[in-house]
Amino acid sequence: MRHTLRRLRTAAVALGACTLGLSLLSVPAAEAYSAQPLAPQSERAPESAQFTAEGVTTVGELRTVTGSPSSAQAAGTQIIRHPGAAYVKVHFSSLRLAPGDHVTVSSPDGRESYRYDRHLNRATGSDYTTDGQPGFWAMSVEGDTAVVTLHSSRPSADNAAVVDKFWRGYDRAEIARHNFSTQSVCSTDARRDVVCYQSSHPTEYARGQATAKLLISGGGSCTTWRVGNTNRMLTNKHCFSTQAAVSGSEMQFNYQCATCGGSNPGAGTKVSGATLYKVSSGGSSDLDYTLYSVNNFANIQGFGTLYLATTATTTGTRIYIPGHGDGSPKRLSIYEDTQNGTTCSVKNANYNTSNISYSCDTSGGNSGSPVLNASHRVVALHHLGGCPSNQGAKAHLIYNEIASMIDNG
Repeated sequence: MRHTLRRLRTAAVALGACTLGLSLLSVPAAEAYSAQPLAPQSERAPESAQFTAEGVTTVGELRTVTGSPSSAQAAGTQIIRHPGAAYVKVHFSSLRLAPGDHVTVSSPDGRESYRYDRHLNRATGSDYTTDGQPGFWAMSVEGDTAVVTLHSSRPSADNAAVVDKFWRGYDRAEIARHNFSTQSVCSTDARRDVVCYQSSHPTEYARGQATAKLLISGGGSCTTWRVGNTNRMLTNKHCFSTQAAVSGSEMQFNYQCATCGGSNPGAGTKVSGATLYKVSSGGSSDLDYTLYSVNNFANIQGFGTLYLATTATTTGTRIYIPGHGDGSPKRLSIYEDTQNGTTCSVKNANYNTSNISYSCDTSGGNSGSPVLNASHRVVALHHLGGCPSNQGAKAHLIYNEIASMIDNG
């Protein structure tokens, strides 16, 4: 969420949502890795290399491997572990594989695994991200450990897969400590895990599936979502606005709890950003949108899509907001303060030229969330916080600017 001039340090990140599974180790695996509290040895990269963007929640830090880069040996394994990390995203400075060889980056239990061959072909291997520098970034792995394995029949394949740095995700307390926030939870935080509404509000639950967590360049977090019937995504301009940032980011669908108030949401489905199509003009108080596409689009089509309202909304219209505030598993804002109480609604449909306002609960990381009405059309793109007037850019004005680039149904 974009910060206004009035900033308050977040005292605590909302902990009522699904608790992150910070370690995916099975008991035997945990025992095997416990002798290596930090592997390989690493140090925090210089501040200039850390993620920073006004209004974007910082959710991780860049670590550089100290000494010689870490190399997976022939048919061997390299453990990349940072105790307590929410995720690990590994960078390969070089990948020198022979025909038939490949490398995998996996969680210790193998439930999340990404395969890379010498050609980095997304059609035959896994997705990845780039930052314009030599090498590439593997997709992030949930939890504090990534297992890098070289699969080769060669008797010697030293330095075939070299890891020189990695992003490690902050835990809940670190996210609160490293971020400032406006007061965007209005009175009592009424957000709940999306699965809590699967029976009582099945359509709201279903529409929320098109919303994803956006991991920006390894260390920042916003919300993003599919718009229309083709390969198009929307988020805020202040989340990212360049082709380089799109290419360096991940979109994580189905990152949500399996049970209401549960834990260990799982990795969901991750894809990388592909092509930047359009960025709004003006600043963060204007329409504040970015339109782009993703790689491996077929992998996320099953989560559905959302459509923009093409006419202005009205004051008093019922609304709801799915999103990844604080980088947490997906939550829904349906009620303002208490469950089954007052539903969220538009407080001012013409707050200013570009925005509507509402008191529906949001927090840092909700930037880019869709604001939907009772007909399940997007009436605004959430981007500004500050109770009682959290704000979203008017969707019909966004539609007017991008109509030729989307299939709005």
